[in-house]
Amino acid sequence: MPAPSRFVYVGTYTAPNTAPGGARPSAALGISVLRLDGRTGALAPVQVVEGIENPSWVTLDPGLRVLYAVSEVAGWAGRDGSGGLTAYAVDEATGRLTRLGDQPTGGAIPAHDVVDPSGRFVLVANYAGASFSVLPILEGGRPGPATEVHAVSGTGPDRSRQEAPHPHQVLFDPAGAFVHGPDLGSDRVWSWRLDPAAGRLAPADPPAARLGAGSGPRHLAFHPGGRFAYVVEELASAITAFAYDGATGAFSRLHSVSSLPPGAAGANTAGEILVHPGGGFVYASNRGHDSIGGFAVDQETGRLTPAGWTSTGGQVPRGVAIDPSGHLLLAANQNSDTIVPFEIDAGTGALRPTGYVTRTSTPVCIQFGRVGGG
Repeated sequence: MPAPSRFVYVGTYTAPNTAPGGARPSAALGISVLRLDGRTGALAPVQVVEGIENPSWVTLDPGLRVLYAVSEVAGWAGRDGSGGLTAYAVDEATGRLTRLGDQPTGGAIPAHDVVDPSGRFVLVANYAGASFSVLPILEGGRPGPATEVHAVSGTGPDRSRQEAPHPHQVLFDPAGAFVHGPDLGSDRVWSWRLDPAAGRLAPADPPAARLGAGSGPRHLAFHPGGRFAYVVEELASAITAFAYDGATGAFSRLHSVSSLPPGAAGANTAGEILVHPGGGFVYASNRGHDSIGGFAVDQETGRLTPAGWTSTGGQVPRGVAIDPSGHLLLAANQNSDTIVPFEIDAGTGALRPTGYVTRTSTPVCIQFGRVGGG
């Protein structure tokens, strides 16, 4: 059965490109709004939202009515040492975006944002700011001034990449009880509870999970049952599986596997990690090897077994995303300006290219919106 057709939102790097690893000229003008054909994975253009610099990560509120985009910059709107957060209203019928308002994040190079399950706050991970910001959502969806810019500390052994904390993601656990923040610079995943009255982060007990020295944790994904979690490690090109205690927010390490196939050669950094909605498979993108690794999940233990690797058909697959139906996986090839769709085999987890390729400039992040527009 095909996936439903729906709207898709793509974060990008606009010129000049601040993407790690080079200053490749980019033709991206802003956020791309596209319409997904659920049968083929092809994407048709709807809108390009200009007037925002480096909207590398975009996220939607729980009702899919407002989109929040970070501006991944070191100085935003004349404010040195701060990036920006911009809100857009989503038109339910057309998928188009209308700007609502913006705020500084209080930290440089914001790399990721998420809306809390209640829809009252936006949280931001500031990669170069060594901090996590909490911004209230005002009436109509506009972000308000930050109620907290929560600084973290620590370093790692890689002096070129881990000289300071580098928060790369912020997300809630499946129950919405705890907030977690993978930090590439300190080899930790930080953990808090969000105080909804004050809009502040209170450290959990324990306050962080430690990963291998020099591993560079980048992103975290939870198993839909909430018992397991998986961290992709950018510098080590590895995935660490954890058992997760939803009552305390604590992680207990199970094991680690390489995100690369045996014998893989050449430079590589791991990118994104996803758990299939059915819970049977985990996928991780490799930038350099330019592939997606698939791993079968043992439903009793949470451990991973490699299931195969698939070329993304492009260069530097920074963002990958699975549509909510679990039928299609889309790979955003940042350095070849393409989004390539794959059909997911429900039984084996294997990825099969559908044959359709969408050209769009410097795709970084993919988010699925409302069903419609088919």
